Amino acid sequence: MRTKSAEVYRKACAVILGGVNSPVRSFRHLRMEPLIAESGEGDLLRDVDGNTYIDYCCSWGSLLLGHAHPQVVKGVCNQMGRGSSFGVTTEIEERLASKIVCHFPAVEKLRFVNSGTEATMTAMRLARGYTGRPKIVKFTGHYHGHNDALLVQAGSGVASLNPLATSKGINPSAIADTVCFPFNDFQKIRSFFTESPWANQVAGVILEPVTGNMGVVPPEPGFLEMLREETSRIGALLIFDEVITGFRVGLTGAQGLYQIEPDLTCLGKVIGGGFPVAAVGGKSSILDCLAPLGQVYQAGTLSGNPVAMRAGWETLCLIEEQGFYERLKKKMERMTAPIEEALQRKKANACLQQAGSMFSLFFGLRKVRCKEDLKALDEEKFIQFFQYLFERGIYISPSSHEACFLSSAHLDKHIDDTVDCIVNFIEKFL
Repeated sequence: MRTKSAEVYRKACAVILGGVNSPVRSFRHLRMEPLIAESGEGDLLRDVDGNTYIDYCCSWGSLLLGHAHPQVVKGVCNQMGRGSSFGVTTEIEERLASKIVCHFPAVEKLRFVNSGTEATMTAMRLARGYTGRPKIVKFTGHYHGHNDALLVQAGSGVASLNPLATSKGINPSAIADTVCFPFNDFQKIRSFFTESPWANQVAGVILEPVTGNMGVVPPEPGFLEMLREETSRIGALLIFDEVITGFRVGLTGAQGLYQIEPDLTCLGKVIGGGFPVAAVGGKSSILDCLAPLGQVYQAGTLSGNPVAMRAGWETLCLIEEQGFYERLKKKMERMTAPIEEALQRKKANACLQQAGSMFSLFFGLRKVRCKEDLKALDEEKFIQFFQYLFERGIYISPSSHEACFLSSAHLDKHIDDTVDCIVNFIEKFL
């Protein structure tokens, strides 16, 4: 029963637009009332009715350590006792920045902001300011937040609202210098860079090196290398949006996993330990173009908030411990191997795609390489799948276009219970 959840949602709808502060939380596309969370601990999320769910959304990938990790909670409470915001620089900002720079060789300096949207917006402005060029190349299905120039053919929850994955309210002039290409399409990208008269006007190419906002879609072998080569050749910046993948697919992010050094890196989610933190970083020569050293402006009252910085610092301290990612990998294999076996045994028209501790189950497709493949996605089957798991106390990301996540807090028993439910669904309904 979710009686209290329904009542809270009804009251919220009277004072909050749609009853939610981010669209996909409404569950409207799932044809059910939303989850109203009350608390979380480890790998469990509890709603206001007292129902518990094994959580594979993990605050959209932010909670690599699970909910309310004792060390993170202790550190945050300690900082709160000293003051929650000062509007001036604090030591903890340097400490967190130094940890990030240590693990990301392509990041020599960074600027903290409050959201992934703000990070990608700043990276785009910085690329234009540094190169003096107007155009940005992005990929269909890649979501870089809701800033106007990048909300074109995007992924994430917006894909459930508009088949073009864009938005009303965006002036044509805002997207006039945004160029979109299919992800993993070598030929179209190479042709553009070598033949188009617009290529020498490109300031930067931005992408999720492993997508999480149209489900998990890894790059084809050689694709990132090709982008690095072509952007270097024409003098454009390569921008990795690692808001999701940074510290999620490994201690050095996707750029470490694939051994590619971008010019700019956008980070978020994990670096905030559950708090609203993001960053844009890169080579010193580029970052120095930002104010106060340069003429590209960016500012934020709560940027580098000490409570959020402390949460991020405690999180990174814990994930640096020896064997952390090896243990996480074993948990992932424990989950994915039986599901893949069930799909093969049933010869199901579905596929499981995974990178690090991110995974997606696509219905109606045997492989996904780009957003264009998702035209064949079986949305009705996903809705059935989501509801089937939810009724059995398992909460996955509530969108067919979003990744699901494991945390270090997921217990083997809970993983096994989840696998049993998913395998049963495959056997009964695929």
